[in-house]
Amino acid sequence: MKMALLILHVLVSVGLIGLILLQSSKGGLGSAFGGGGSFRTKRGAEKIVFNSTIVLAVIFLVTSILNVMIR
Repeated sequence: MKMALLILHVLVSVGLIGLILLQSSKGGLGSAFGGGGSFRTKRGAEKIVFNSTIVLAVIFLVTSILNVMIR
């Protein structure tokens, strides 16, 4: 159980790093393709990456807490 949780934790952390690196710091993914609006909503792939990052962050938090509790 502990080993499976540790493997899941490592996979989630690698995925979280990848998703964070995909996000642009200057206005989001849309600015990479010529979008220049600073006040706009997230759409398409940018929204999927943003929501996936939140989900993986929550899973990372839960697996971190479970790794500490299971000894």
